[in-house]
Amino acid sequence: MKMRFKWFNKFMLLTLLGGALLPAAPVLAQGQVLNVQVEVEPSSLDSCVATDGTSFEVMGAISEGLMIQDEKGNAVPALAEKVETSQDGKTITYKLREAQWSNGDPVKAQDFVFAWRRLADPKTASEYSDLLDIASIENGKDVISGKKKVEELGVKALDDKTLEVKLEQPTAFFNDLMAFPPFYPINQKFFESTKGKYATSADTILANGPFKVANYQPAGSSFELVKNDHYYNKNAIKLDGIKYQVIKDFQQAVLAYQTGSVDLISLSGEQVDLFKADPEFKSVEGSYLWYIAPNEKNKDLANQNLRLALGTAFNRKTIVENVLKDGSLPATYLVPTKIVNGPDGKDYREMAGKDLMVSDQAKAKKFYEQAKKELGKDKFKFKLLCEDTEASINVSQSLEAQIESTLPGVDIQIEQVPKKNRLQRMDKGDYELGLTRWGPDYKDPSTYLQLLLTGGNYNYESYSNKEYDQLYADAMTGSLVQKPKERFEAFAKAEKIALSQGAVLPVYQKSAAIMTKANVKGIQFNTVGVPRQYNKVTKQ
Repeated sequence: MKMRFKWFNKFMLLTLLGGALLPAAPVLAQGQVLNVQVEVEPSSLDSCVATDGTSFEVMGAISEGLMIQDEKGNAVPALAEKVETSQDGKTITYKLREAQWSNGDPVKAQDFVFAWRRLADPKTASEYSDLLDIASIENGKDVISGKKKVEELGVKALDDKTLEVKLEQPTAFFNDLMAFPPFYPINQKFFESTKGKYATSADTILANGPFKVANYQPAGSSFELVKNDHYYNKNAIKLDGIKYQVIKDFQQAVLAYQTGSVDLISLSGEQVDLFKADPEFKSVEGSYLWYIAPNEKNKDLANQNLRLALGTAFNRKTIVENVLKDGSLPATYLVPTKIVNGPDGKDYREMAGKDLMVSDQAKAKKFYEQAKKELGKDKFKFKLLCEDTEASINVSQSLEAQIESTLPGVDIQIEQVPKKNRLQRMDKGDYELGLTRWGPDYKDPSTYLQLLLTGGNYNYESYSNKEYDQLYADAMTGSLVQKPKERFEAFAKAEKIALSQGAVLPVYQKSAAIMTKANVKGIQFNTVGVPRQYNKVTKQ
């Protein structure tokens, strides 16, 4: 395999890659250095602001929270040395281990209090602030809305090493949430010293995890992490550092892999066909759902029949088998498979059913004809906003061709922008159709169903349904909280309502087709929260 590109010299390779392999100021040279390709830049390394998988992956390498995921996906103690839960399940006390920040400061319970209050503070405008409410932390909802002061949030430092959390009701997945970056601690003194520039450079990021940031610029094409000598378990960390390269084109990623510039890459499309028989190839089933968000503030997309026409007009199997080719699954649901088991021990999807929005051209045409009558027009033009990565562009082009072929009169125009711009525009409602994705933050159907709550942080589509909202409320804070079977049934009913109305148009459940050098061992792939962990990696 390595002989395939032996005729490329270094100059030619860098020309093809546009210089992407050259970090602005390299820090790492020799030793146990893992070279990782990512498709998109981190949106932020601020745990209260970040919203994407790349950011969470990096933060999982440089920071730790109270808990961390083990190889089986279970939450196990990290900075929390001991966890005590009251008999009624409403008070959780964490005893912290002796740990330090990368500047030598001790990690204290007050660091969690500061971080969670900042997450809740309306001034931060965090898209993940509602996790405090979802977790049922006392006064979380009222603090987020500004009705109560951040000091009234149900989290308290009893002393430097004891954190007490008060809940309004028991939350079964609370410790799973504690492994998720928005709940990581922040050193208040250091934060304030950055004077509004926190997490914008290596000098303005403090670490308490296995690695620390050595080189980073927002939107940069490369960045580096080095081993954190202040990490409490530093002797177990074998890597000297991690070099990240942002390479959006899969062919360029393959070239970098072939020349040894990167050790871990993602593949898609034709590259999968070329390398799927290679012993270094692996397909990792993922849990990210890619879907089209129709902005219902658009008069045409406010029509339910038109949304359903668009959602049933394209063949999902064609996209995963002929475009992606990476093991991804056709998605006809909102909550992916293998996220959480129900009270019967079976996957939630088995109970809730899979085919909630199927690909059916005949049905699509019927929906379309009805929509044309209701709207009094037979021509429609929509811009489809997508990321400027190869996979997103290819999927968008397939969607464009299939929808236009099935629904004559519909004109889809693709707008490709960097991921950060897509997120910003969708957050502002500046789009018509958006190809977007969502990954699970914790093991519960609500991690996806929260997307469609009326007025929710993530409801780009402006979808609103009172019955949906009520079912969600009953399951999260109402009469079904202590009734697992009925709770999951309420989630399933809400999901069916949303997809029957075309609230979102699911496309595929992402799997990762990856190449990893044979001498790299120990990468942990997670389906929830932090996508990949490197604390047990060795490079021989």
